[in-house]
Amino acid sequence: MSDALFSVEGRVAIVTGALGQLGAQFAHELLSRGAKVAVFARTLRKSSMETLYTPEERSGGNLSFHAVDITKKATIAKALNEVVEAWGVPHILVNNAGLDTQPSAPPEVSGPFEQFPEEIFREVVEVNLVGTFLVTQAVGALMAQEGRGSIINIGSIYGMLSPVQDIYAYKKEKTGIPFIKPVAYAAAKSGVYNFTRYCATYWAKNGVRVNTLTPSGVFRDTQDKEFQKNYCERMPIGRMARANEFNGAIVFLASDASVYMTGANLVMDGGWTAW
Repeated sequence: MSDALFSVEGRVAIVTGALGQLGAQFAHELLSRGAKVAVFARTLRKSSMETLYTPEERSGGNLSFHAVDITKKATIAKALNEVVEAWGVPHILVNNAGLDTQPSAPPEVSGPFEQFPEEIFREVVEVNLVGTFLVTQAVGALMAQEGRGSIINIGSIYGMLSPVQDIYAYKKEKTGIPFIKPVAYAAAKSGVYNFTRYCATYWAKNGVRVNTLTPSGVFRDTQDKEFQKNYCERMPIGRMARANEFNGAIVFLASDASVYMTGANLVMDGGWTAW
């Protein structure tokens, strides 16, 4: 028997970046619990949709795909109208779409702070912060009119704390070219926290809750093994997260289990920020 406290059955959810590793997990979990899920993704690749979502999910009537560039208001408005016409005003918004710089990035975008390109800084802030603002503005306004809703912004440990650059020092030792975890992602994700607090207080009396979920690094087979080793040695719990380990937090924040929680930051980081 399902637990009504944590139920999202029949609710309408938008998950941005849901053709990515974490976003797909969030969408799967909400779908499995009876929610209707609209996937917002910049590019709708058939191969990705078929790989990430089962035929049953795709044909069940509770999953839809929408091409959305979250930095463009027109694409957001078009997709949101499609969702509302099909299912009604969303109950849940997960602002998951983001842009980061991985250790495999070329030197021109991962060098010293003093030489970090202005255009890359602007691009990362545009996606991670401005994009979150634009989607929240559009969806949250409709939620407030309905007098209910839960908005979940995905943060990052690197939005709470500065990156530990020592983890990446091996890149220079191996290749002679240093990798510096760039400033743009940290600055943009940091902005998400006060954006969350602002929206939480602004819409609190309209029944719209806005919270941040802060994950830590997620394991991928494609990651450099040296990076994984260094990262895990710094992590109190001793390993990287599995992609599905944040699903419980998403259900908690999306459901009535967190009905009195707004403006908060739920940290699930294996202890990283406890040091």
